[in-house]
Amino acid sequence: MEAGIVGLPNVGKSTLFNALTKAGALAANYPFATIEPNVGIVPIPDKRLDQITKYIPPQKVVPAALKLVDIAGIVKGASVGEGLGNKFLSHIREVDAILQVVRCFTKAPGGEDILHVAGSVDPMRDIDIIATELILADLQTVDGALGKAERAAKSGKPEDVARFEVLKRLQPVLGAGKPARSAKFDDPEQLRQLKQLGLITGKRVLYVMNVDEDDLQGQGEACMKVRAHAAAEGSEVVAVCAKIESELATMPDGERQEMLEALGLSEPALESVAHATYRLLGLQSYFTAGEKEVRAWTVPVGATAPQAAGVIHTDFEKGFIRVEVYSLADLEKYKSEKAIKEAGKMRVEGKDYVMKDGDICHFLFNV
Repeated sequence: MEAGIVGLPNVGKSTLFNALTKAGALAANYPFATIEPNVGIVPIPDKRLDQITKYIPPQKVVPAALKLVDIAGIVKGASVGEGLGNKFLSHIREVDAILQVVRCFTKAPGGEDILHVAGSVDPMRDIDIIATELILADLQTVDGALGKAERAAKSGKPEDVARFEVLKRLQPVLGAGKPARSAKFDDPEQLRQLKQLGLITGKRVLYVMNVDEDDLQGQGEACMKVRAHAAAEGSEVVAVCAKIESELATMPDGERQEMLEALGLSEPALESVAHATYRLLGLQSYFTAGEKEVRAWTVPVGATAPQAAGVIHTDFEKGFIRVEVYSLADLEKYKSEKAIKEAGKMRVEGKDYVMKDGDICHFLFNV
């Protein structure tokens, strides 16, 4: 799962990115990698992994991962060469979702003013600026590809015809200042061509409200406007104080939990962002567990057992026979897989089984 972090300068975007990736690096036995200066891969915390390992001690634990791509601050006019943001937009064409950091805080940690690139704190204006620049960038992509696609469509090949139809429908949508995701496509080939275009505004958006320390739940007037906007367009929203998250990221687990409780927070930002991104993209996790490793796997809600097996390896999907499934509640009640089987709670499911969040699975396949 990949997400691109965008926002205007001085909204706390890089502070949040650094806090999230640092928090990931501190997680015990969890992998962390910085691929390049503006890309990090962080584990998604999942308490269910800890619960499973109480009963099935593995050699290693592998959580699901979130790849974060930090894009240079986008400014008004980026689509026509202003600032640096336009040079980095290509980095987020392959991500699954956009995390837009929106400034809702007014003061710096020390109480001093932080200048806003537009002169004042107005999250709705900021959202509009970013949306406009991303739409214009996508419009350039569509305009540049349309002529070639039209010529190719004359061949009659289904994929070429579908690509031309997609571009032709998108051009007036983007030209009217609307994101590509507002255009609905049902044809499978057109959907495939749409994905290949990698349009930024075709991706779902999670608005990350960077809030003041006295509004950690994001209930202030500015935040409520962002919440209303997100709800109206079917996006997700989460409130985060990047300054506090920077402090939490450097603390040992015990101290971090104490500070969270003192602040009235149920989870650190990495968990909040990951959970919101899962909801946004319609994702869920299932687990495999054994002596070698306990691992979380990410699949879309509604995925069948063969599709879930294919996430592990394509051969698992091709040669799928059946899956043995049980729940974490079963494991906690019976304490071992052997006892689960003896109690008749180990289910055997076939190709039509629809995966449930938290399933613990053993796939049987033959290639």
